Amino acid sequence: MWSDWWSIPLSIAGGVLVMWLVLVVTLWTTRPDDSGLRDALRLLPDILRLLKRLAADPNLPRRVRVWLALLLGYLALPIDLIPDFIPVLGYADDAIIVALVLRSVTRTVGADVLARHWPGTPDGLAALRRLCRLPD
Repeated sequence: MWSDWWSIPLSIAGGVLVMWLVLVVTLWTTRPDDSGLRDALRLLPDILRLLKRLAADPNLPRRVRVWLALLLGYLALPIDLIPDFIPVLGYADDAIIVALVLRSVTRTVGADVLARHWPGTPDGLAALRRLCRLPD
């Protein structure tokens, strides 16, 4: 029994590696085009204010607010899920993860809540909707 102790940490490491690869493939297939990434960088201050406003809204379901708080925490961390040396995804992973979370939030609470909390211009909101592939 003790002779196979190494198989447990090896299995855990293999499972983590497989989950990371699934995440990379998911992010790669859902990534926005280059203009979408430029829009995301231009809109970054407004997006961060939007996330903070949504996370602080007591009318939203707790599950949504927890996801948004976790997203804000992830964005504050200096460590990324995808290292920056991986082409395209290395620098785009934050924008992609924000887009995926905003899609999920919008499906749960509706596009009108997103529009109500949007701190920027109507053109910025339209760009965010395109970036996140949300309905107009």
